[in-house]
Formats: sequence, C-alpha cells, structure tokens
Amino acid sequence: MPLRKAHARVLLMNDPARRRASDLIRGFERVLVAFSGGIDSTLVLRLACQELGANAVAVTAVSPSLARRDLEASQDIAREIGATHELIKSGETEDSRYQRNDPQRCYFCKTNVYQSLIDFAGREGFPWILDGTNADDTGDHRPGLQAAREHGVRSPLQEAGIGKEEIRTWARELGLSNWNLPANACLSSRVPYGSEVTPEKLAQIEQAEAALHKLGFRELRVRHHDQVARIEVSRNELPLAVEHGEHITSAMREAGFLYATLDLAGFRSGSMNDGLKKK
Repeated sequence: MPLRKAHARVLLMNDPARRRASDLIRGFERVLVAFSGGIDSTLVLRLACQELGANAVAVTAVSPSLARRDLEASQDIAREIGATHELIKSGETEDSRYQRNDPQRCYFCKTNVYQSLIDFAGREGFPWILDGTNADDTGDHRPGLQAAREHGVRSPLQEAGIGKEEIRTWARELGLSNWNLPANACLSSRVPYGSEVTPEKLAQIEQAEAALHKLGFRELRVRHHDQVARIEVSRNELPLAVEHGEHITSAMREAGFLYATLDLAGFRSGSMNDGLKKK
C-alpha cells in the first residue's frame, strides 16, 4: 500500500529533483492526469493525489488501441492509490491520418486524445492536464511529445529532470505495486509504418498477446506483419518460447495469423522505429 503522506514527504528531503516535481504539481492546484496505468503516469497520479487530494483526477482515454488488460490494470492502480478515475472515449482510430500509419501516427493519436482530455477538462473545470513523460523520453522517435506541447499538456517528471530509473526507485519507495512492471504501448505500435491500422488488426494483436500472457510470458510484443505474427519476448524467455512453440503457433492461428515467428533479437521497445533509424 502507498505510504502515508507524512512518510512520503520524508522521501523528498534530500532530492532536489523530487522536490521540484512535487512543487510543480502542487502549484497547478487542480489537475487531470492523462493516465495509462504505466509506471510514469502512475507516479504522477500518486504525487498529484498526495499534493492536491480530490483536486487531482485520473482520466484514461478508451479506444480499440487500448487493450482490455491495460484498461483493467489502470483501474486497479487508480483504486490502489485512492484516486478518482474517469474513462472517456477518444476517436484516434477513426481518424484517417492515424489509420494510414505513417511515422507521424503517434502525433495524430495524441492530438485526438489530448483534445478529448481538453474537452473533458473544460466541462469539469480543470485548468491543467499532466502526463507521465519523463526525462528519458526525448531520444527516440516520439511525435506524440509535439502534440502534448501543442495542447498545453505539462510533464512534471520531465520538467524536473527525472528519468525512468529514478521513477522506478521512487515508485518502489512509495509502495506502488506496478513499480517494476514492463513498459507498454498502444496496440497500434505493433503495426509496421505504412500498413493500415484497422480495428481487426488491433483485435488480432490483443488476442495474440493475451494468449502469450496466459502462457506466463512477462515482457512481450506481437508485431503484425499481415499473415505473420512476429513475436518478441525478453531474451531470457526465448528458450521458454521455443519450448511452447506448438501452443504459441496454435494461439497465433486462433488470433487470425497464418504464420508465427520468434524474433531472436528478443523484446525491444520501439522496434518498429528501427527502419526509421536506418533511413
């Protein structure tokens, strides 16, 4: 369970970056937290509830690109923190610019999501929207960050100079149960650039990944290459994937893929960006 507020304060005393993040959040007075249930936005929500109490509300945008497993996890974490948690519908998967899936897809996704959050914030009287962007999120291809800045979304962890390692350390100290869970991303990130994003593909990916989770794999992606499911699991789980080859092949076929392949390089977050780096 999270530490009491007084105990949480002790953790800030000798860390200027932590104090800055908390001071930033406290200065906003009333906020919505764009909440995915991942550790970054979880820490922001935990701090916002600590500093602002009922004036901090979590909002999760729901669309076909959000796996049911991830939605349920976000609801569990919000309850754990004791935060008010709202669900809103976002329409990115209905946007033709998003569907065509060029390297700017994430920009159009976040443009839709943040506009939905802004509309909700306006109706409910919230002047600020916060997200979980951190100081390590500037190196890869991240057009969604541009959308966040254009929509006035603030990123207290990034602004305070706090990166992923420190986030996990702080979250562990605060007793957050997801402090060491693998990072995740929307289902559309499994579709190669240039291949259209459709609800059918997203449903295939969700079903395929759910099957792998049931087999005990912890860190994974199923990349959608038309008839081929390219499976990424952590390198230490590659032998387990070979051992379960028949079950995995059957599960991929049940999800609608004709072939199942195992990527010997293992899990790499953002591996669909490899082609962009090569160019």
